[in-house]
Amino acid sequence: MTDLTNALWHKSSLSGSGNNCVEVASLSNSIAVRDSKDPSGATLVFSPSDWAAFLGCLKTGDFDTRP
Repeated sequence: MTDLTNALWHKSSLSGSGNNCVEVASLSNSIAVRDSKDPSGATLVFSPSDWAAFLGCLKTGDFDTRP
């Protein structure tokens, strides 16, 4: 379990006033993501390499992870 007590959450400035946003917190050795509408809800925690791979897929649109 990752301690998120002191996490500093950031929402993208590109999200404007929309309601479909996530917040991201950079931790000492991981990246945490949560729904901005439900900050006490579930949180996903990624390793730095998994986070980089996820962002790479978002940029390229390539989500096909089959071998």
